[in-house]
Amino acid sequence: MASTNVVNVIDQIASELFEAEKNKTSVNKFVDRFPELNEALAYQVQEKLVELKCEAENTVKIGRKLGLTSKSKQEMMGVHEPSYGVLLESMQLYESEKISTAPFIHAKLEPEIAFVLNKEVKGPHATVADVLAATEYIAPAVEVIDSRFQGFRFTLPDVVADNSSSSKFIIGDRFYSPEKFDLKLMGMVFKKNGEIISTSAGAAVMGHPARAIAWLANKLYKVGQSVQPGEVVLSGSLSGAEKIEPGDHFSASFDGIGTVEAVFSE
Repeated sequence: MASTNVVNVIDQIASELFEAEKNKTSVNKFVDRFPELNEALAYQVQEKLVELKCEAENTVKIGRKLGLTSKSKQEMMGVHEPSYGVLLESMQLYESEKISTAPFIHAKLEPEIAFVLNKEVKGPHATVADVLAATEYIAPAVEVIDSRFQGFRFTLPDVVADNSSSSKFIIGDRFYSPEKFDLKLMGMVFKKNGEIISTSAGAAVMGHPARAIAWLANKLYKVGQSVQPGEVVLSGSLSGAEKIEPGDHFSASFDGIGTVEAVFSE
């Protein structure tokens, strides 16, 4: 059973992160104030933060997201492994709407492949094959990430507590069976205001985007959870995150499954 002090730390950090997002103010790293904040405790903070958001926004969990899935991103952010976060119904946006930048602190956009599952994926030994067998559809997606930390600077426990920088996401309106594609070879072109800013392939995500979801299932097993049927999972960015400014128009095009677009306003 958690001690009163641990519960207080969880509540304190979750409350500060909730208020930071609500008031559009950034905070400093928590590990400096709370040396006991390790990865395991940070995932408890994440769960508490998600509870606060569900209650305040009258929303529900609809899936998961992977973060920091590339070695280069891990090195850049000074962390040693991926992280995961929770997707809420209130986070989902649609291509047809202009997205206001007003609620964000310092948002960035990432291109991703979304998986929609129709079977449970459970650790501790989940594999790429298990994930593909449990996947009903894949679709092009983009994720708006928006760290609540000053200057996007954090440790792994910090970013985990912050729901892995989750903010908003868009999934394209075309869905495909994964059986038809070699996802590790699936090419991607990311454009900003008509200019190509990066190209990549599915292998940029842990060698295969389904491997990121297998990692997630194996990680969740340690806390008695699994990836559930009906959930959507954003498998991780295929490129670096691009800063968002009012007026920007982004597109992410994936070989064989089409393009998803995001347009931002003031």
